[in-house]
Amino acid sequence: MNIILASSSDTRRKILDSLNIKYKVIVSDKEEIADSSNPQKYVEELSDIKASCVSKKVNDKNSIIIAADSVIYKDGKIYQKPKSIKEAIDNLKQFSGGKNQGITGVTIIDMSNMKKITFSCITDVYFKNICDEDIMWYVNHEKDILKKAGYSLEGTISLFVEKIDGDFYNVLGLPLGMLYTKINELGYKLEDFD
Repeated sequence: MNIILASSSDTRRKILDSLNIKYKVIVSDKEEIADSSNPQKYVEELSDIKASCVSKKVNDKNSIIIAADSVIYKDGKIYQKPKSIKEAIDNLKQFSGGKNQGITGVTIIDMSNMKKITFSCITDVYFKNICDEDIMWYVNHEKDILKKAGYSLEGTISLFVEKIDGDFYNVLGLPLGMLYTKINELGYKLEDFD
């Protein structure tokens, strides 16, 4: 089977690269709009849009399409990529001293039998209290601050994280453990992707 990653995310590519599995990237060109205020349904809808769009571009029935979308959620608000440095600073002030959730929605389409699985995964991230000076230091030293859904655990934000409850990779944008469980449910094992 061939894996097609329906994402332009560098981080998701790095995660798959770490598994030494061959894959191809095909990106959705459809506008991604979700209506749900429920964060899990929201990311599931967006991942479904990406996967469905890419499935129309793929003629190889020997393929599995994987699409994902991630947000940060706290106190009833969905946080996506900040549009400005000011918004990034405001977000960090909201996350300081409390728990937020990294939520990723994933859609898998098995092109051989057109089966589709959509799921989401939640990871709780607990932040220490972050003083204004440290927030400014972070903003000045995190090169990808406007590219991630609020922050990236693989970056300098790790200095301010007290603990994580759940899948680390989920917060990065691809919950590997759950993804492999769902691929197993479709009847595939790792050797099917060599």
